[in-house]
Amino acid sequence: PRSLRGPLPPSHLQETGEPLSAIKTSPLKLLDPGRSKLTTVETKRIVSVLDEAIFKVELISLISHITEFLDDLSTILGSELMGTLKEHERLSNNMEALLTQLQREGLKQEDGRGDLVGTEEQIRHLQLHQQAVKSSIRNILRLFQADPLASQAVRDEAYARDLSFEIFIKGLSEFRGFLLEKLLTSPLEEQEKVQFMEEISLRDKKNTETIAALEAELATAIQSRDNEIMKMNAAIRDLKSHLLHLEKSSESHIQRTKQEAEKLQKGELRISQAKCAKIQQDIHQLRAQLNVLIIDNRDSELALRKKKYKVEMEIENWIQKYDADMGEKQEVDAVYTEEKAQLAELKEKYAVLEQEYSQIKEERKRSQEKKERAERELAIMVRAATHIQAFWKGYLVRSLLKSKRKKKGKGKKSKK
Repeated sequence: PRSLRGPLPPSHLQETGEPLSAIKTSPLKLLDPGRSKLTTVETKRIVSVLDEAIFKVELISLISHITEFLDDLSTILGSELMGTLKEHERLSNNMEALLTQLQREGLKQEDGRGDLVGTEEQIRHLQLHQQAVKSSIRNILRLFQADPLASQAVRDEAYARDLSFEIFIKGLSEFRGFLLEKLLTSPLEEQEKVQFMEEISLRDKKNTETIAALEAELATAIQSRDNEIMKMNAAIRDLKSHLLHLEKSSESHIQRTKQEAEKLQKGELRISQAKCAKIQQDIHQLRAQLNVLIIDNRDSELALRKKKYKVEMEIENWIQKYDADMGEKQEVDAVYTEEKAQLAELKEKYAVLEQEYSQIKEERKRSQEKKERAERELAIMVRAATHIQAFWKGYLVRSLLKSKRKKKGKGKKSKK
């Protein structure tokens, strides 16, 4: 029975396989309090006491500033507060004067415990002044609580507050926020929050390990790249030195080549002049022969021209046919390229879908395992409850039989 099992844990899985925390709230809202307002009187009293303490500390931290500029705030504070603050200023001055006098007379403060050492009369006199200052401060706080406008005016002078008081008030405010969050959070929400933070910590640890592995791979890749760059720089330096050596050697070689070329040019010039004269004679003879050959070959040239025209027409027809075939081929290539791009896109989509399917399959497997584990635990608890009920029924039957036997024994005795 459900009464023997106790309350369900937060991680209990329903028939859908999802945790109850995932159904109630989203993971991003687990860190926020479950309620926005306090519901019990005790929690409201705790927060109100802390708020009152913060309010009093804010006012006490500004009393020295108020007494220093008392005339400027006289219209806001009123006559009663003015008199009380003046009295407090007088008591504070008397206290400082008394401390100065006692220090001159030999009263000192020990370094270890902070206790005052002196005569009993001196200590009693000092304690009376301290009690008077404390009573004055309590009276000032009471009057400020009764006058909200004066309280707000004094709190607006927060720029004059000492840094140590600012730090203390900030600490109290942070403590108030922390306490309010704790009071607004139920134990079940706190347990879910702790579980959520543990999951976040585990994910962060895994991400840190992954980042470390990637950084190691990056460092290895950078090192290999630097090694390649060093090799390439060395090769570039070698090539530069080789080019410089080639440039120097080529300049001397070019100079020698120019000198030799000038010598050869002069010799060749003389030879060429003689050859030109001979060639001129040969040209005249060849021109005469050419004229004879032109006359002889006009008929054959005309026939060849006709043949050339026919061949050109056939070549033009073949070119047009080739252009048509190539146009059809380009259209087929364009269709093939488009279909190839569509195939690549479908392959990418299939890879993404396959990865998502594997993730969904793994999540379903984990959900099924959790469900089976919960069912096994439920079966064990049901068997245990059945055994307990059977034992209890047996115990009741034995008790009933025992009482019946006792009654029968008493009846027989009474008959005798």
